[in-house]
Amino acid sequence: MNAPIPSLLDDEFENQLPAKRILHYVQTRKKEGFPMAGIYCAYAPMELMYAMGITPVGLCAFSQVPIPAAEAVLPVNLCPLIKSSFGFIQEGTCPFYSMSDVVIAETTCDGKKKMFELISEIKPTHVMDLPQLADEPEALENWTAMIRKLQGFLERETGRKASDADIENSIVWSNRKNRLMRKIFDFAAELPPAVSRREMNELLSFAALVSGQDVAPVLESVLEKLEKRVAAGIGFGTPETPRVLVSGCPVGGDAEKIYRIIEETGAVIVALEACSGMKIFMGEMEENTEDPVRAIARRYLEIPCSCMTPNQRRLTMLSEMINKFQPHLVVDFILQACHAYNVESHRVENHVTAVHNVPFLKIESDYSDGDNERIRTRVEAVVEMIEVGYPA
Repeated sequence: MNAPIPSLLDDEFENQLPAKRILHYVQTRKKEGFPMAGIYCAYAPMELMYAMGITPVGLCAFSQVPIPAAEAVLPVNLCPLIKSSFGFIQEGTCPFYSMSDVVIAETTCDGKKKMFELISEIKPTHVMDLPQLADEPEALENWTAMIRKLQGFLERETGRKASDADIENSIVWSNRKNRLMRKIFDFAAELPPAVSRREMNELLSFAALVSGQDVAPVLESVLEKLEKRVAAGIGFGTPETPRVLVSGCPVGGDAEKIYRIIEETGAVIVALEACSGMKIFMGEMEENTEDPVRAIARRYLEIPCSCMTPNQRRLTMLSEMINKFQPHLVVDFILQACHAYNVESHRVENHVTAVHNVPFLKIESDYSDGDNERIRTRVEAVVEMIEVGYPA
């Protein structure tokens, strides 16, 4: 279509820019007296925070601007996400960190783990020891204990409490949110997709932080609009437009260059596999159990981050996403010095190409724009070779 497609979210958020939407939500909650917990990772147990009346806020981590300040303390050859996170705190330029009463951290990688030691001197920071052999029987016991310890920390630091009944109610609402998000993802599987990558990104960043109870009306409104789009034959691209699944490291801010470059080749991005993308909404927690915290722990251990070993769940999820969204190409985006995702990329490539016969492209980069043209050349070369109209 030649006419621009109205955004799904403009009406819901009064035409606010995506970053402003989240900031406005957090500021409103802060004024209403809700404590703030800064988080960096998908393993932070949101349902516990919702049940306690604590608002989770994603801390700044996706800009190259504060990296020089971080490199005065941290190694230059460290992951840019870690350096950016630390640089924002050093410079005092992350509004979400300033508003946070506490910080919740997890041992997902050695670099972040040591950075948490540094920032714990600035603000109350609770580090959760994440079991990384997720299939071992003691992993569930240990992670359940870690969440209970977090609950005690939050009670001491914020004065907020939650009963098991409160946590159970939070689980029910999160499950509803996840189901609604998966229904929205279904529209990216249309030919052509009825929801754009930009819209999915905006929904993901907002819904990841907001409780199911608060966000459900927004998601239901979005679904109604998507139904109308499909009925009107409105989509992004055509049924023959090359379709791309982006996997790998978290993507946001300056790292979104990978999305822009792919889309500038004329392709459409139909699935986002990173932990900043769809995967945290793919599962649900068991309801009506004797121990709702254990139910939360079990679900979070199923999130297939590359810190887990063996990480067969990631390959299983990739298969499900490839079968559903029918990409012509998988682009694996790796942040420099993110060794876990970099090493795992070899298994991902073998799985994607051998099991699904889908072309695979690994892109290793940082937050700077110095390699944009090199990335563009590589992406264009692969997209041009795609047999358009023949998905996996």
